[in-house]
Amino acid sequence: MNDIRRTILWVIFGFSMVLLWDQWQVYNGHKATFFPSAAKTTAAVNLPTPVPALPNSVPAINTVAVNANSTAATDQLVSKTGAPPVVHERLVVTTDVLKLTFDTEGGSLVKTEFLKHISMADKTHSFVLLDDSKDRTYLAQTGLIAGSTGGAFPTHKTLMTVVPGERSLGESSKELVVRFESPELGGVKLIKTFTLTRGSYAVAVRHEVLNLGTATVSPQLYLQLVRDGNKPLGESSFYSTFTGPAIYTEAKKYQKVDFKDIENNKVDIEKVAQNGYVAMVQHYFASAWILGDGIKRDLFMRKVDTNLYAVGMITPLENIAPGTSKALEAKFFAGPQEEKKLESLAPGLELVKDYGWLTILAKPLYWLLDKLESFIGNWGWSIVALVLLLKAAFYWLNAKAYASMAKMKAINPKITEMRERLKDKPQQMQQEMMRIYREEKVNPMGGCFPIMIQIPVFIALYWVLLASVEMRNAPWILWIHDLSSPDPFYILPIVMTLTTVLQTSLNPAPPDPMQAKMMWFMPLAFSVMFFFFPAGLVLYWITNNVLSIAQQWIINTRMGVPPQFHLPKF
Repeated sequence: MNDIRRTILWVIFGFSMVLLWDQWQVYNGHKATFFPSAAKTTAAVNLPTPVPALPNSVPAINTVAVNANSTAATDQLVSKTGAPPVVHERLVVTTDVLKLTFDTEGGSLVKTEFLKHISMADKTHSFVLLDDSKDRTYLAQTGLIAGSTGGAFPTHKTLMTVVPGERSLGESSKELVVRFESPELGGVKLIKTFTLTRGSYAVAVRHEVLNLGTATVSPQLYLQLVRDGNKPLGESSFYSTFTGPAIYTEAKKYQKVDFKDIENNKVDIEKVAQNGYVAMVQHYFASAWILGDGIKRDLFMRKVDTNLYAVGMITPLENIAPGTSKALEAKFFAGPQEEKKLESLAPGLELVKDYGWLTILAKPLYWLLDKLESFIGNWGWSIVALVLLLKAAFYWLNAKAYASMAKMKAINPKITEMRERLKDKPQQMQQEMMRIYREEKVNPMGGCFPIMIQIPVFIALYWVLLASVEMRNAPWILWIHDLSSPDPFYILPIVMTLTTVLQTSLNPAPPDPMQAKMMWFMPLAFSVMFFFFPAGLVLYWITNNVLSIAQQWIINTRMGVPPQFHLPKF
């Protein structure tokens, strides 16, 4: 077997291993890296009012808006308490970074707008994560369920009263407080207090349970996120990012579960813990409920209804004697996956920014990229600088690879002549080829192994650039106003294709025309894909190609092998 065939087989073998690994990921419920299949979307449906929840179960979501004038719930409250009907309304509060919409039905959070991040679908509006509309169901809910003593307590279905107060964070204020109070149900009153802080996407949430009855109660508090299984709007078909629920505990660390696995009852997560969080994750953004360490909790993921899923935790409040109360502090986060801020909120929360199996390499690469940006002040030029540093770090490995290619190119005429002379004697041809390699001190695989060693690093950098919300709406130069979106004029992908063609043409030309065509197929196929990739990723590959071409050109010239271009004859 000659050197070119061996090289091709190694390339095919390596590419096949990548594809096999990718399909193994799909088989195990993860997303494919390239060309993921489009998820079937089902519009969010209005659900009927659920029957009373059984003990130790969280009430199901009801997406039907409560009519303030004619609801059974309101009638029951009037008859039990003698108080006027509680009006069902939606309350909007704003800080410098958040615009939140609460529903007095349960004091639930039904919409979050990020004032510092624009919507990619409509750049005149802010980005919306949580929402309760015809296109999206994504809610944050809390409430009480019965414990060992039984009872029916306030849930996220209970109409609550909002305490009057400020609804916008003043210029001189650091905090904004929103407070909801439930009516007495089962002898229990629930008070929810949301404290928003300037510049923060984390909201402190205090649940205070007052026992106004005559018997001891032991309710359990649940905190849950409910979301439809549809992909975020604008999700690319050419690369895949995870969308779905996740949990984190110290024992089993970060566990994410695909909606399809919940549908098929294939959820295998830690069920009981005393630390960690539950979250809903998508590209660039996430939401999470966080409890402090040492608080016992039961963790759950479940299907709520058609195309509707929940992740949450339940924690016991233990016995509350008549006339006493008990409070529990929690945090709710809804915001961008900014790694440093996530790390400061809770252990392991930064893992919602998912780098996949190369996290151990990706995290230091992001750290270095962030340091470069803080010095340069532009994410585009920081990408260029990072690739330059990586190429410098791998200079000697690349030099060895290019030197091997140059030697192969130098003896290529001798190999071609020998192949033509011995084309009818394959065994003798193989022996003669090995002799030439020994005499010329050439290793046919010498150009492959040094490059293969670098592949994990550059794949990790790929995921850093793909996952970092800092790239979203970040400009570079001239027409590139958003490094997370494809080049609107396709200039970068065209440059990328040209540099790929140039780099391939500098490599030794295989003697066999069919083999030469095959060696061109993969780089050209990947170049086409890059027309749909984010501009930041394309910029990274262009920089890498240009630096590789320059190094290869210099090494060839030093070794007395003048750079020559060859193009396949298709």
